Amino acid sequence: MNNHEILSDFRNQLAQGIIERDCVPDIQPLAISPWLGMSLMQKAIRRGREDLALRAAATLLVDAPDRLWRRLAIIGMEDVGLGDIEVVGLVIASLGGKRMRASLGGEWSVASFVVSLMARSTRCRGADDLLCVVADHPALASARREFIKMPTRELLEITTGPEPIAERGLALYLAVGSNGRPSHYPPTRRGEPQAVFDYMCEKGFPHSVVEIAREGFRNTNEILCPLVALLSRETRGDTTVVSDEFPPEVMIGDVPGYCLDMFTRPGRAAFARFLRTNCESARWIRAHIALPRQVDFLGGIVFRVEGGLLKDRLRWSIGDELRRKMDLDCNGPDCLDAWEILELSRSDLPLLNEIRAQANGGLRHG
Repeated sequence: MNNHEILSDFRNQLAQGIIERDCVPDIQPLAISPWLGMSLMQKAIRRGREDLALRAAATLLVDAPDRLWRRLAIIGMEDVGLGDIEVVGLVIASLGGKRMRASLGGEWSVASFVVSLMARSTRCRGADDLLCVVADHPALASARREFIKMPTRELLEITTGPEPIAERGLALYLAVGSNGRPSHYPPTRRGEPQAVFDYMCEKGFPHSVVEIAREGFRNTNEILCPLVALLSRETRGDTTVVSDEFPPEVMIGDVPGYCLDMFTRPGRAAFARFLRTNCESARWIRAHIALPRQVDFLGGIVFRVEGGLLKDRLRWSIGDELRRKMDLDCNGPDCLDAWEILELSRSDLPLLNEIRAQANGGLRHG
């Protein structure tokens, strides 16, 4: 099947699924900012909280519809990924435009359908873990300097060679290039993304996965898309599905505390207040991390112990190793092994939620 046929097949599956669903849920937006809505939708999908994910999606549809569709595509690649690539294909198919969505019952009919699919799916964060390793792992420092000088063809040959997955991911990252992509990662080089996808098809990567990734990249310009395709040949062998162990959910007003992360204004304010306390994790960070980096560092640690956890996580050997490297080794030059601060931060989450609540109008336990 060619690119057009694969995308057409997913659009037909999307239409059939919407026709066969029992009912369209009511649209119930929350009185929260779009930034908080994006955080809630993504983290609720990770945790299988379909009810909260739908309310967050409704909020974005009312207040920031363009952000809704792009965020859904990113969540598909970042948090579902190889856990259920068919669901990712349906999410990418939903980006076909307003006219297409109107033919399927309208914006909310389509958005609510794909949000529910993702909230019920098996999930895998392997591509995002690989991206963090590629960008931040200290063991790749010399490879970054060497690879960035290579032409695209040599980089592509590395992606299918015998090198470890982290080096192959780095080569792919550089071959795709930055090309104006908005990202919190440093710029790389001007790449050739379409040549990357064509090469992956030629080398026998699963064709449907490559075309889903190509279309996802076309819509989002996110490096996560080709990284999902790269990992699609690495899940051979034993896999299991296991849910992470979640800390108690604490509601702050209408949203869980875990939504107040470093990408939201109230979340950053709470982190800054938390760092002024005398708890063990705050003392550790003040002792080890330079002041300008402390809020962002804490945000990354809290993501690892709270925000990035998954219900029904696909477990496989390379995926587990990438997650371990991301959690422990990719926290910056001041923290080469994060085990101690991860443990301290888990213990101090109740205090963080109290501080979040003080700044955001009340706390109740779910």
